[in-house]
Amino acid sequence: MGHRLTKLYTKTGDDGTTGLGDGSRCAKNSVRIEAVGTIDELNSWLGLLLAECPQDDPLHAALTEIQHRLFDLGGELAVPGFTLITDAMVTELEQLCDSLNDTLPPLKEFILPGGSRAAGMAHMARAVARRAERTIVSLHHSEPLNDALRQYINRLSDVLFVVARTLARRDGGSEIFWKSPRTQR
Repeated sequence: MGHRLTKLYTKTGDDGTTGLGDGSRCAKNSVRIEAVGTIDELNSWLGLLLAECPQDDPLHAALTEIQHRLFDLGGELAVPGFTLITDAMVTELEQLCDSLNDTLPPLKEFILPGGSRAAGMAHMARAVARRAERTIVSLHHSEPLNDALRQYINRLSDVLFVVARTLARRDGGSEIFWKSPRTQR
């Protein structure tokens, strides 16, 4: 980054456009800016979840690392043609997902979001990650994106689902299983 903003308002976006990292401008309601904004929203949910997670908890370190990668991902979206997300980062998410999932019982039924405050926040982050993925796929249809970027956001929603399951079961808690009308008879 060449320089830091010393003044937060620039007035350059008053016309409904915003600047990208390559110096070009685009509409604030473009798919690209929607993707950047959704990644920012997801990162904010992770920040809120981290406030519920003790700093000595291994999940804290993992979620903090994910926040940094989301900042990279947003940066990649904000600079057309620039690549920051790598296959190795996708692999790291897969390994995290596997290690967390190995501590959980097999999932035999659908679960509802919730179980604890922290689990609910993880589910909110998961839902926003899915929306981010949909937006990124829409952008990819008009402007090809880095495969690893799309894979990363896809894997992240899986990780957040497993994080939510883990947090719901913490301290003697439990997951909330969906009660199908067919099974209630």
